[in-house]
Amino acid sequence: MLYTSTRDNSIRVSAAQAIAQGISEEGGLFVPCELPAFSIEKIKEMAGMSYIDRAKTVLREFLTDFTEDELDYCVSGAYRADKFSSPAIAPTVNVCGNKNILELWHGPTCAFKDMALQLLPYLMTVSAKKTAEGKTIVILVATSGDTGKAALEGFKDVDKTKILVFYPVDGVSPMQKLQMTTQEGGNVAVCAINGNFDDAQSAVKSIFTNTEIKHTLAEKNMMFSSANSINWGRLVPQIVYYFSTYCDMVNMGNITAGEEINIVVPTGNFGNILAGYYAKKMGVPIKKLICASNSNNVLTDFLKTGTYDRNRDFYTTTSPSMDILISSNLERLLYHISGEDAQLVSSLMASLSDEGKYSVSADIIGKIQSVFDAGFASEADVMNTIKTHFDKYNYLCDTHTAVAVKVYDDYVSATGDDIPTVIDSTASPYKFSKSVLTAVLGGKTPELDEFDMVDELNKTTGAEVPTPLASLKSKRVRFNNVCNKEDMSKMVFSLLKLD
Repeated sequence: MLYTSTRDNSIRVSAAQAIAQGISEEGGLFVPCELPAFSIEKIKEMAGMSYIDRAKTVLREFLTDFTEDELDYCVSGAYRADKFSSPAIAPTVNVCGNKNILELWHGPTCAFKDMALQLLPYLMTVSAKKTAEGKTIVILVATSGDTGKAALEGFKDVDKTKILVFYPVDGVSPMQKLQMTTQEGGNVAVCAINGNFDDAQSAVKSIFTNTEIKHTLAEKNMMFSSANSINWGRLVPQIVYYFSTYCDMVNMGNITAGEEINIVVPTGNFGNILAGYYAKKMGVPIKKLICASNSNNVLTDFLKTGTYDRNRDFYTTTSPSMDILISSNLERLLYHISGEDAQLVSSLMASLSDEGKYSVSADIIGKIQSVFDAGFASEADVMNTIKTHFDKYNYLCDTHTAVAVKVYDDYVSATGDDIPTVIDSTASPYKFSKSVLTAVLGGKTPELDEFDMVDELNKTTGAEVPTPLASLKSKRVRFNNVCNKEDMSKMVFSLLKLD
């Protein structure tokens, strides 16, 4: 299996090189040159496997330069039972009728990013030995909340790595901020920026492709890589849980093998739903991928009209991990849908950078709409959905999951398409205790601090508090750095002690 770039498809690299490098030299994203095919018989066979074995079955097709021992080391280490609060790793739960929830937040940071970021450090370590032996890899991360903590936890004290995380100073929940600023580990550093996630992400991409900065790092025997979903090693583990949830649906008797399902994903950077697209192309019987946005509904507008326009108001919402106006992984979809037209993708990305928008042809958006649907939920919708679902089904959603539930309900009302469906649940409700508790109480926000909010939510709903969040209460804050987005490159050198 070889990989190419969305902006230069003459490039050919191995999986190890794509993972260690993170992003192509010219700024494109690595994608597989071809996708493996899975038959229904193979998927039926996977239904009898553990999550670890399902993961190895899928990843083996993409990581062909990894030995079987290396693959086992990576996957078994990532999904050890002591790291996840559910033996299923990512359980599928039936809420009612054809509505099912894929709980992706049972890992050590209580967010779906753990599904990939527990594995990525293993993939990175093996890849670096193959392609960058002896170098220290500097993991540079922009986060809208969950990626930061999951990456910090995954790379904590991993040999020959350093990890630097940047987050918007007012764009994460108190619990998300506390998770990052109390992070343990000798190779980690965290800094807030005066700006939003898009500012941080754009600056990180700029630093990645800055020749002078890369040269300075090379002199110190260092190289950049990424833990954001622009890195193929972050994205490929996410394909696994779409195979796994389909297997779970078969085992639960919700479907027979070969029957189609719909998938609903709350998404901001388009990585999570893109992994579902790859699973569909590989053979998982997925009918529609339904993209759920919050008030920052740039993706919904694009999927409905074919015009992507980030020139709009930016909203800080109760679902901060989706507060994004530049959805990086959409570039990968455009590459595949356009017939691997790297020149077109380069042109579209240049328009996005220069003018803040682009439009695709009627043919391309038509092909996208044959696979994807989309909708968005307002802040009021989110609050109402959390309360309604808890009152009616005794199922407690976080704010991001509530966005997806609302969009799904709207989709069924509009189309009548109520086939068995899986809705991604991307975070524990306790990561957003204030918003969730306010919703459950019908809009009344108690005057309590963050951890008293957690206790009150537990008392009100009976939902179990995840141990990793409960233990934060006694942790010391280590990082109070704040910088302007223009100064991020200087801060990188400062945090690496190279200034």
